[in-house]
Amino acid sequence: MKQHEGFAVPGKEQYVCRLKKSLYGLKQAPRPWYKRFDTFMIGQGYTRSRWFLVYLLLYVNDMLIAPKDKSLISKLKSQLSRESEMKDLGAAKKILGMEIRRDQKAGKLYLSQSRYLEKVLDTFNMGNCKAASIPFAAHFRLSGESCLQSEEDTEKMSHVP
Repeated sequence: MKQHEGFAVPGKEQYVCRLKKSLYGLKQAPRPWYKRFDTFMIGQGYTRSRWFLVYLLLYVNDMLIAPKDKSLISKLKSQLSRESEMKDLGAAKKILGMEIRRDQKAGKLYLSQSRYLEKVLDTFNMGNCKAASIPFAAHFRLSGESCLQSEEDTEKMSHVP
């Protein structure tokens, strides 16, 4: 890191700038964010507990709020919005690559990663592979050579990561 042009001090060219705030995207950024958030939540009277009134799931800047009582959501949202700029996206439909579907009549919640898996398959050129509804038997083993049918298959697969 070098001193920014115009800020260089003669005789102290080896000095560098010290960041007093974390920058989004740096690998160190989540730690100061977590410390700030943790201090704020404790200051609001929340504690870490096995017995919950509100589950607050935080991953960097994505957050889910899951309370026992829905009235607690608006209280927590107003506290959070006074501390930090935030966007309320409504009921969660997706987080961290997981799709969330609710069946309120049955009182069930479904999580799915099917789109993520489709993306992984497409990355490895296997988007049109033959699907199986059940896993292979425990004794079944795949080995690279026994799966390839011909020289053409071997050549084709040599370009797949």
